[in-house]
Amino acid sequence: MLYLIELWESVRDFIATGGDVLYIVAAALFLMWLLMIERYWFVSSVFPKMMKQIINDWESRKDTTSWYAHRIREAWISQASDKLSERMLLIKTLVAMCPLIGLLGTVTGMISVFEVMAVQGTGNPRLMAGGISMATIPTMAGMVAALSGVFFSSRLEAKVKISKERLVDSLPHH
Repeated sequence: MLYLIELWESVRDFIATGGDVLYIVAAALFLMWLLMIERYWFVSSVFPKMMKQIINDWESRKDTTSWYAHRIREAWISQASDKLSERMLLIKTLVAMCPLIGLLGTVTGMISVFEVMAVQGTGNPRLMAGGISMATIPTMAGMVAALSGVFFSSRLEAKVKISKERLVDSLPHH
């Protein structure tokens, strides 16, 4: 329990040093990971059942060679592909936004440095250092958040692509 309290204290100190922009970075990171976990769950648990149902429906059709049958096949593949690709664009957008949110923290931190310099002059390095750390910590946090998202979102995108190809290959057209 003491460990959790110390962890919370260090997180609170980190946010106090980095500024309120870190709350936005944390919210974007939380949403990004929530969506990626949901997509991983969908690709690994829900989609295989959906794929099996589509394959069973296709194999139970008497007509698999006509033009109409091919349009039905394409529609089923398209619907499954849309289900697989849901929220992938939002995940990519959140990954791209994390460094930009960090840069927002850099700008707000530098503004506080310039305010200190305007009021106090350049003679108070302690106040300037606080503003500079408020400028650099959100940038670092945004970059770390984006890096964690880039790797896993690209892996997720590869899994989605493989699942789509597997579905297309499983529905033979004669």
